[in-house]
Amino acid sequence: MVHSFGVPNSGVVSRAVAAAAANMKRRSAQSSSGRASKHYSVSVFYSMATEQDSGIEDELANVQKTLRELKSNISTQSKNNFLLERDVRFLDSRIALLIQNRMALDEQHDFASHLEDQGGIPLDHYPDGRKMQQYGNLFFLLQSEPRYIASLCRLVNLSEIDTLLQTVMFTLYGNQYESREENLLLTMFQNVLAAQFEAATEFGSLLRANTPVSRMLTTYTRRGPGQSYLKSVLSKRVNELIDQKDLNLQINPLKVYDELIATKSREGILPPGFIKSVTPEIAAENREVQSIIQPRLEKLIETANEFLSTIIASLEDIPYGIRWICKQIRSLTKRKYPQATESAISSLIGGFFFLRFINPAIVTPQAYMLIDSHPGPNPRTTLTLIAKMLQNLANKPTYAKESYMIPTNPFVESNKQRIQHFLNGICEVSDFYESLEMDQYMALSRKDISINITPNEMFSTQLLLNQHIQKLAPEPTHRLRILLQDLGTVPKQVARTLNRPVQLPLFSRWETTQMMGGQQQQQDANILFTSPENSITQNDIMYMETKSIFVQILRSLPHTQKLCTANNTLLDLLRITEAAGGAKDAQLVSKGIKARTLLEELEEAGIVSQENNYELLVQEIKQELIHLGDLKDRMILEIMSLEQVFKTIQDHNNYLQSQLETYKAYLQNVRMQSAGGGMVSQSTAATTLVKSNNSKKKSTGPFRFTHQQLEKDGIIVESEVPEYRRANIFLMIQSPITGTFIISLHYKGRERPILEIDLKLDDLLEKQKEQTKSLDLEYVKLSVNKIIQLLNKLFKGKSSR
Repeated sequence: MVHSFGVPNSGVVSRAVAAAAANMKRRSAQSSSGRASKHYSVSVFYSMATEQDSGIEDELANVQKTLRELKSNISTQSKNNFLLERDVRFLDSRIALLIQNRMALDEQHDFASHLEDQGGIPLDHYPDGRKMQQYGNLFFLLQSEPRYIASLCRLVNLSEIDTLLQTVMFTLYGNQYESREENLLLTMFQNVLAAQFEAATEFGSLLRANTPVSRMLTTYTRRGPGQSYLKSVLSKRVNELIDQKDLNLQINPLKVYDELIATKSREGILPPGFIKSVTPEIAAENREVQSIIQPRLEKLIETANEFLSTIIASLEDIPYGIRWICKQIRSLTKRKYPQATESAISSLIGGFFFLRFINPAIVTPQAYMLIDSHPGPNPRTTLTLIAKMLQNLANKPTYAKESYMIPTNPFVESNKQRIQHFLNGICEVSDFYESLEMDQYMALSRKDISINITPNEMFSTQLLLNQHIQKLAPEPTHRLRILLQDLGTVPKQVARTLNRPVQLPLFSRWETTQMMGGQQQQQDANILFTSPENSITQNDIMYMETKSIFVQILRSLPHTQKLCTANNTLLDLLRITEAAGGAKDAQLVSKGIKARTLLEELEEAGIVSQENNYELLVQEIKQELIHLGDLKDRMILEIMSLEQVFKTIQDHNNYLQSQLETYKAYLQNVRMQSAGGGMVSQSTAATTLVKSNNSKKKSTGPFRFTHQQLEKDGIIVESEVPEYRRANIFLMIQSPITGTFIISLHYKGRERPILEIDLKLDDLLEKQKEQTKSLDLEYVKLSVNKIIQLLNKLFKGKSSR
């Protein structure tokens, strides 16, 4: 905890005393021994209550200021990155609409303004002073009592969750390195997870589906601490692999068979009549293929073990919040399913830690700023295989769709105990409830709690609360309902150029703490003063106040640390008060007078004595100064660490800005095509194989497209089909049922397709919404956006009826 001392008002001290009482009551089994232990037990709370550095400009104060500013910058930049990512997704979806020629002209103009740089704006669109105060009351309640946001997150639909997550993750609890906000956010997660487990009907469905809860978990891992961890732990391993561009660890027998044919053709040693197209089973039985795969498999398992060892060794570096969420998953699973095995519980924890946190960074390292450019084909394949192996290790492996992964099972078997021990170790973190309670007490006395929020965030949150008020606050006298009634009608969303953030001070409309009423607070204060176990008196509080004032004087006037008594062993407290009283700073003069008065009162009470030069008090003051020196060193180390975090986040911001500029240029190109009337490339010539005498009847296909056509139009974004075979490859698309499509990959002369998949339109739209760029057909990858456009063009009437 960061201690910094000031002269507190009585209200702050009384709250600290009440908090100390509440804390000590919970620890009644532990008795205090001696004045020093009693002083320490109150000192922790007193120091938190008096966390002010007004008038102090020593090295520690400057370090504290630097650290606060750095943490604030990280939080602000993280929010900017989240907004940029949302803008990139927004552009992507609108580009698709433009290409399909479904965006009205006026909507295009409105969208153009969405991208314009923000200039100077008038302030008259902001709520007036009274309204801002009411919003401050509302958001204080929402921030202090996470159960409201937890309930709201379960009530909203997927289309609303991103906007809400922006407000929750980066505004309401946006200060990612401030304990109170982070712990409140984790409390909200606990509520959400508890409800998710309560509603679960079967073990296998837990945390699997794409729900607002799963989106929340993923978004949480994208905050500053999570991104910093990924870069520090994975960056070296990933870059070592990326540098080995020629290291081919492909173990899919079909693809290895194709490599073999390509090599033989290139070297001119392909035997006449050699079968070029075979089934996976035949490819796997080929001895040459087996001889190629075996050393690759050994190297792949070795590399995967290196990645796993690096991750396991980083246990203590995993952000506290991610570890605590894993702990809640374990605890909730044991309560909901007491018969669940340790292996089953570990699979749920691993599902969150690997599937939603580690693996996305391994598969797409460029998106997480682990590397500077996109990986080549060989490293990309290896990274994907490693991610699959880690996922199979964390979850129960299934090889139904990817039988070629079966040979990697020794990796899973040999690391089962190791990964289970690691996942259990992740959960071994302490809870934060007591420190959060103290933070909540202090929040009621602080005057500087605020959030950086835009008008639209305020209005959209108010709108969602109003929509679900019957479930959130059914009682007429409920505080949330009262605050929403005070605010009245929800204002309309303002234009993007006017949606500038404003600093919103937060404070409670009700003076008593949310954790306990005034009567309970007074009872705990009485316990504090009267309990024989605690025996904390007003004199103890006065003693702590005296010590804190002297520490602050010594920090403000460093030369006074040389003012010692005649024997030159102890600080001369009386001379120090005289030095403060003679200072030019009025605050220091006041502190000097106050310190002198408190010394006299303590001496009258028999707590200290001038005869021994206040020996005990002087010793404790010296100890506090030593502690503050150590604290400064620790804070300097923290600054060095956070500067790297900030650099990582800034790099990601630059990457997103670059993406946004690319999308803008592409959008402009599409607009020009739209103006000319040509929205879809004319070179995509589909040949209808099934003809109908009724010209009005919508065709169901099949439609045939050559590899060359699809590649030229950007529909095939990646192909592993050898060059010499591409002329014989074609794709067939048909729609036997409205909204359902069969896509098959064929080779000329073969009756049966090489590959066939059955897709529903909503499957593709979900992939698009989740920003999945490509559809993997094993040998080729299709652009999700462009295949949707093609399907809409071919079956527009059929899929929309």
